[in-house]
Amino acid sequence: MAQSNRDGFTSSFGVLVATLGSAVGLGNIWKFPFLTGTNGGAGFLLVYLAATMLVGLPVMMVETMLGRTARANAVTTFEVVAPPGQGCWKGIGWMGFSAALLIMAFYSEVAGWIYSYVFKSLSGEIATVDPKAAATAFAGLVSDPVSSLVWQWVVLCVTGGIITLGVSKGIEAVARKLMPLLFVLLLVLCGRSLTLPGAMRGLSFLFEPDFSKITSGVVLTAFGLAFFKLSLGMGTMLTYGSYFQGDQNIPATTTRVMLADLSVSLLAGVAIFPAVFAFGFEPAAGPSLVFMIIPAVFTSMPGGALFMAVFFVLTAVASIGAMLSLLEVPVAILSERYGMGRKRASALTIVCIAVLGVPASLSQSLAAKFTIFGLNSFDLFDFLSSNILLPLGGILICLFVGWVYGLPELEKRLSNEGTLENRRLIRVVFFLVRYVAPLSIAIVLLNGLKLI
Repeated sequence: MAQSNRDGFTSSFGVLVATLGSAVGLGNIWKFPFLTGTNGGAGFLLVYLAATMLVGLPVMMVETMLGRTARANAVTTFEVVAPPGQGCWKGIGWMGFSAALLIMAFYSEVAGWIYSYVFKSLSGEIATVDPKAAATAFAGLVSDPVSSLVWQWVVLCVTGGIITLGVSKGIEAVARKLMPLLFVLLLVLCGRSLTLPGAMRGLSFLFEPDFSKITSGVVLTAFGLAFFKLSLGMGTMLTYGSYFQGDQNIPATTTRVMLADLSVSLLAGVAIFPAVFAFGFEPAAGPSLVFMIIPAVFTSMPGGALFMAVFFVLTAVASIGAMLSLLEVPVAILSERYGMGRKRASALTIVCIAVLGVPASLSQSLAAKFTIFGLNSFDLFDFLSSNILLPLGGILICLFVGWVYGLPELEKRLSNEGTLENRRLIRVVFFLVRYVAPLSIAIVLLNGLKLI
């Protein structure tokens, strides 16, 4: 059951930056731009915004609330908050456990690319504005099996070392120092990108929607991204919520996190898409987009090599926040439910991810021909987590809160025992969670899977 001596965040600001660190990372700088580029630009952005506001934010509020109420890991949470005899709801926590491992298997590989690019930027190896040269440099990295594995293991060792320090001395301490720096550098990058010739074409692509490009697949991808970006359905917000202070204003905190997360995504889009069109890159380049555009932008700047290295350092560091939140899900479950020490639980989790991540790391080289349903291991892990486990976990959380937990208990918890005057907001959240969110996610999920 819930433990009274658990570590936790030490202040409201610590809660904010740690939760923001979970949401902001490679999802903003890597995944958001390439998915926006491959799904038509502004139309995809509109669907993503709607998914975030109407579904993502309400689910984030209730998921965090459940964690704070139980003061336990993602599995034990549902043993605490569910009515007697309904222990089946803890399956949501186990789904989060699985999703966290799958995401880390490919996410740590992307972080490895970032780490590698720190050194490539310092050496001048990627200092080019030529799309072909940039594509060749990236292809050389991902097609090298030894390099791919080594950089992924470096990432896992770094994050594993931090997670062993705990919540306040590890997760919170790192997030406090790094998130402000990332915002500042993104603003510098945006300023440079907007001064490039042809920048307005990039802004038009990002902000002028072509509604004919919005398909069921685009909608499914946008909902999957909204859940991925806000760390929903993977046990992260359940776990982080359990470390919240008792008087934390959850609706206000989660709204600030959502708005800051959206801001970073939009800043990344403004930084990247003007440069895409200015240098003649292809917006639908896929996962390699950021790794080609960022070097081009900085190479065209005075002192660009230094700025480029700093950018990739901070991006590598930003990725740590999201990975820490993912790691914390299985680490908390293993340490609390099975009595493992935190170091042992962290080591076991890292080893499992390293093994699971091998096929993802080699998906562009030795394991390139190994596919399931036409997807290589990297894309398969991404699809299973972002498009199935996360939305399904979100649906089940909505059903639990909307039809089992109930409005009276939700009002009690989100109003901090009546000390916050937010009853009207809570009723809106309850309506969205009970009806709008599960129905929307279910329709999109089934349609995207071609089941309806």
